[in-house]
Amino acid sequence: MSTNTDEKASEAPMILVQFQSAEGVETGPMLSIPTDSTLDQLRLVINNLLENDENLPYSFYVDGEELLDSIKTTIQASSERSTEDKINIVYQPQALFRVKTVTRCTSTLSGHTEAVLSVSFSPDGSQLASGSGDTTVRLWDLSTETPQFTCKGHTNWVLYTSWSPNGKILASGGMDNTVRLWDPQTGLQIGGHTAAVTCVCWGGDGNLYTSSQDKTIKVWNSQGKLIKTLSGHAHWVNSLAISSGFVLRTGANDHTGKKYDSPEEAKARALERYNELVGSRSERLVSGSDDFTMYLWDPKNSKKPIARLVGHQKLVNHVGFSPDGRYIASASFDNSVKIWDGVTGKFIASLRGHVGPVYQVSWSSDSRMLISSSRDSTIKLWDVKTKKIKMDLPGHLDEVFAVDWSPSGDKVASGGKDRVLKIWRN
Repeated sequence: MSTNTDEKASEAPMILVQFQSAEGVETGPMLSIPTDSTLDQLRLVINNLLENDENLPYSFYVDGEELLDSIKTTIQASSERSTEDKINIVYQPQALFRVKTVTRCTSTLSGHTEAVLSVSFSPDGSQLASGSGDTTVRLWDLSTETPQFTCKGHTNWVLYTSWSPNGKILASGGMDNTVRLWDPQTGLQIGGHTAAVTCVCWGGDGNLYTSSQDKTIKVWNSQGKLIKTLSGHAHWVNSLAISSGFVLRTGANDHTGKKYDSPEEAKARALERYNELVGSRSERLVSGSDDFTMYLWDPKNSKKPIARLVGHQKLVNHVGFSPDGRYIASASFDNSVKIWDGVTGKFIASLRGHVGPVYQVSWSSDSRMLISSSRDSTIKLWDVKTKKIKMDLPGHLDEVFAVDWSPSGDKVASGGKDRVLKIWRN
């Protein structure tokens, strides 16, 4: 009898839980579950509620904080909660694949005559675009790792390169106050900013977003007509990122490498992936500025920001949404990378390790890792879960201005003051 009593005494208290999707939609009824339920047990519950045929991986969040142990541990860490409360647990599907850590430089591509300021993989990963202080945009064939095409037209530094979702157009922005659209034959220009264009970003609705040193973000349609202007920053806007950026960038190309029989089938799959990510919400846009702040926007529905993200002690040079839209990473001249909630803008963590200003960040396609480039001549690879450095990658001879992780996850490109591009692999 005493054994039964001891067992009852050791049983964890129960708590009322309501599961919610990342879009805020309630899933299933409210459940009473033990507070010592593990992540594996929570995954079994949510897979059962969603009637999944197989046990798929999920992450869980309470008040924006990821559950890393049991519900009990999270409640104990919070002074505002007790086991008598009802809690909402937000579930988020994890990538079904894992990207390997890049560990070494496998090739160096030379050709630019000034610093490399931007690098960007094409959606299918077959080409690499680079923008430079030598005023050119270069296209590289990654199967042979040779120069493919040099786009001449800018009259000053090329600060940004961005591929259209279908991979058939490359946009570049520079210090000559222009945005140019390139294909292998022609260069088409969109004008409109009163100061240097610092960033170009494609949206899922076919719109193009540009930021600049006139403190504004401008929204253009695909014909080059100005739709609206987003204002709020007190200084230059350096960088933009959109929550659907990864699925827009990759279209129908996912980690399976599946080939489609027709353009229509590929288009249908691309739309399906886009809707899966965006869900019932509209796309979110994040901007980083010289005023040390970031703004989170809902550009479709409002000219006013959703949230103001503060915490950096110096200018924010670059921002990027994780492929699953859950997080935002920011690179700053205060030598840190910061992680924020991609829905609310809430601060999550600071990643410290660089000994100089951080210029750019890029996510792995499974949202589990992050890579950053810095004035300290290194790129660093971070584990998002542990918030610690996973790999230190020296190799450049000087400041590293640009970094990009390929959509397939198998390689990273970097470029810097030493005028070369480097390709990194596992």
